[in-house]
Amino acid sequence: MTDVVVIGSGVTGLSAALYAARYELSVLIIGDMLGGATSTAWTVENYPGFEAIDGYDLVVKMKEQVEKLGVALSTDKIVEINKNPNDTFTIITETSEEIESKTIILAVGAARKKLGLPKEDQFSMGKGVNYCTTCDGPLYKGKKIAVVGGGDSAVKGMNLAAQYADKIYSIVRGDAYKPEPINLVRLQKFIDNERVEPIFNATVLELLGEERLTGIKLSNGREIEIDGLFVEIGAIPEVVLAQKLGVELDQYGYIQVNNMMETNIAGVYSGGDATNFFGHFKQIVTGCAMGSVAATSAFKHITKA
Repeated sequence: MTDVVVIGSGVTGLSAALYAARYELSVLIIGDMLGGATSTAWTVENYPGFEAIDGYDLVVKMKEQVEKLGVALSTDKIVEINKNPNDTFTIITETSEEIESKTIILAVGAARKKLGLPKEDQFSMGKGVNYCTTCDGPLYKGKKIAVVGGGDSAVKGMNLAAQYADKIYSIVRGDAYKPEPINLVRLQKFIDNERVEPIFNATVLELLGEERLTGIKLSNGREIEIDGLFVEIGAIPEVVLAQKLGVELDQYGYIQVNNMMETNIAGVYSGGDATNFFGHFKQIVTGCAMGSVAATSAFKHITKA
C-alpha cells in the first residue's frame, strides 16, 4: 500500500512528491513525460532562484531532489483508477500491474493545442515555435514575432511581449479579438503605436525556414519574416482518467478543486494545468504551489490531522 500516487511527472507532480516525501509518506510518481510542458521550454527566466535555466535542466534538478528522498518514478501508462470500499484506490497500468494507494494527486496537465503544420515539432525546441508567450516572450527582446490566437491568453501574452519585441504580428482566425475587456484596452495602446499589427481573418498555412523558423505564410497570401511564433489557441486538459473516477469538472472542462486542491472525491487531489484554480495564468511557479498544497492535503487526510 502506497501513501500517495502522483499521476503526472511535470513540475506540479514533482513538487507534490517533494512535499509528500518530506512528510515521510511513501510516494510513487507515474508519468510518461518527465517535466511535462516545462521540459520543452527553452530558457526559463521567471522561476525564483534561477536568473536563467533551461526548462529540462530545471526538471532534472527537481527529479534528483525527489529521488534523494526515496520517491519512486514509473513511466507506465495508467489504464484505470478504481475507488475501493475501504476508501483506498487501485490503479491499473498497461503492464497489468495493480497499485494500491491511500491517496491520489492528479497532476496530469493540459496539452497545448498545436497548428498541426509540418516542421512545427521540429521548430518547437528552442527553434522559433513557442506555446507560452508569458513564459518565453522576454526571450525575443528587440525581435519580430507573431502570435496566433484571438482569445484572452493570446491578448494577455501580446501585452507582455510588446514590452520586449520590436514588432508583433497578431494572427486571428476570426474578425475580432475575444478577451477580457480590460486586456483589450491594454492591447489597443500597442496597436495604436504600431507595436502590434492585427491581421484578422487569416490562418498560418506554412512555417518557413530550414534549421529554425524564419517566417510564416498566411492564408491571405502574405509572407512575414519573424524570429519567433507563439501559438496561443488554447489547451486541452487531460481529464479522461479523472472523469472515469468520477471527479467533477468545472464549466470549462478543468478539474474542479477548492483552495486546498481537494476534488469532490475524498483522497483525490489535483493541481497544475488540468485545474483552473488560477484561471488562465498557468506558470511553473503556480504549478509548484498547487502541488505542495495537494501534498499537504493528502498528508492531513492520511494522518487525520
